[in-house]
Parts: sequence; structure tokens; C-alpha cells
Amino acid sequence: MVGKFLSQSCGGHDGVCDFCGPNVRTKIMRNIVAGNWKSNKLMSEALKWMEDMSPWMPNRGHVEVMVAPPTPYLAMMSSDAPKGLSVIAQNVSSEGSGAHTGEYTAEMLKSCGVSGAIVGHSERRARFGDTDALVAQKVRALVSEKLQAVFCCGETLDQREAGTAQTVVHDQLTTAILGLDASALPFVVVAYEPIWAIGTGKTASSEEAQAMHASIRGWMAETFGVEKASEVAILYGGSCKPSNAQELFSQQDINGGLIGGASLAPLDFQGVVEGHPASQQA
Repeated sequence: MVGKFLSQSCGGHDGVCDFCGPNVRTKIMRNIVAGNWKSNKLMSEALKWMEDMSPWMPNRGHVEVMVAPPTPYLAMMSSDAPKGLSVIAQNVSSEGSGAHTGEYTAEMLKSCGVSGAIVGHSERRARFGDTDALVAQKVRALVSEKLQAVFCCGETLDQREAGTAQTVVHDQLTTAILGLDASALPFVVVAYEPIWAIGTGKTASSEEAQAMHASIRGWMAETFGVEKASEVAILYGGSCKPSNAQELFSQQDINGGLIGGASLAPLDFQGVVEGHPASQQA
């Protein structure tokens, strides 16, 4: 089978089975590496990036590759994207069509070939007023159009040092995802951002990242059941580059990454994707 698995005791044989052994491996999780360009690159640079990525794309193995360019480039990049590259937006309106100057709806994104959008990114939460409630509306707007909602969550340094990290993240999940029907989960991707380790001089180890990812997976399992939880990709949204991608992506509950700076140069981004174990699978 492809990708990583979620361990689960065999409930039908008191945890042990002559055929299954002490553990059963359930359905594979999605493996995703998504690039977030933020406010970088001009149109000509974006098209050159895509041109340089095109011949490499068959090397991605069983990794889904996504890129989130600035909004003005979405329609053209979506129409010209090489096979296997999904173009997503960096934001979406929480509203439908109407008198909302400067906003663009999920339906609009869908109409120009975009596959989904990032919502709840820490930069938008901190600087642009994206509250938990607003992010939840954006998630629902995307899944209602059957678009991918790359939902970001994470805790600050103060929250982590206060010992409330898991509570904060679980509360974000509860607001954004709890009310969704289980049938919407194929359109949800969770991206954990260790905000406390971004620009603070502190570093999140692969073990610390895995611990939070396991906590998120546990919340998903308690909320939607183990089988549904195993189908939701949980991406690491901290510092990830070619040199540490393999260590991070080899963790049990880290299914890929939401990549910032290392997604801007094609060779760096390719190196991150190639660090995923699933990229080596034919």
C-alpha cells in the first residue's frame, strides 16, 4: 500500500489475531506538500517557476503537490499547471457573492480552476483579523464547493509556555471542523503551524511536531472515528527545507508540509518533496 498508516488495535480479536498480529494498519493517509508563496514573485517569475517544475513533476511519486501563488496569478497558473500540480489560493471570502469589495468567493475560485485555499494562516489571524469564527466560515465556504480547505492551526510562544498548547489547537479545530459532516472531510487538510517557533529563535524538533500532530489526529479520531481521521492529511507548517524534510515527514502523523520560503525556488521545493517517503514509491 501507499503512504503512511495509522496504527490501531484489532478490535475483533481482543487486540491480538493470528493473522493481524498485535496491530492492524488502517487505510493510508494522504501525502501532501503544498507551497505558500505569500506576497512573493512577479507574474513572469511565477510562470518560469512552473516551467522549471513541469519536467520534474513525474518524480513526485505518491505525493500530492500544491502551490498557493498570489491571487492575481491564480487563473493563468491553474490553466497552465503541469499534470500533478494543484493550484490553490492563499485566502477566500467567508461570504457569498454580493457587495463585498475586494473579496473573492469559493465559487469564483472554482470557476477559474483553483483546487482550494489556505485558511486560518497565522499571519492572517495575527494581522488581518481572521478569528476562529471567520476561519470556520471560510472552511465551510470551500467544502460547500467541494474545494480543498487547507486549515491552519497552532499556538503562540506564550500559550505553549503556559501549558495550553493542545487546548488552543483543539479549540481551533472545534470551531472550524466540529460542525462539518463526516462526508466533508475529504476536502479538509489540517496544517499545524508552531507559531512559537517561527521568528522566535526557538526550534520545533521533529518529536515536538509529531507530538502535536498525534494530538490533532487523536482529536479527529474522537470526533469522527478512527477510519475518517486516518483519511485527513495533517501537514507541518513550521520551518521545513530539503535538509530536514525527510526527518519530519518520516514521523507517524506528519503527512507532509505547508512550505513557505523553500517553495519559492523550484530546486528547493523539489528537494522538500523528495524528502517525503511517499515520493520514492512508484
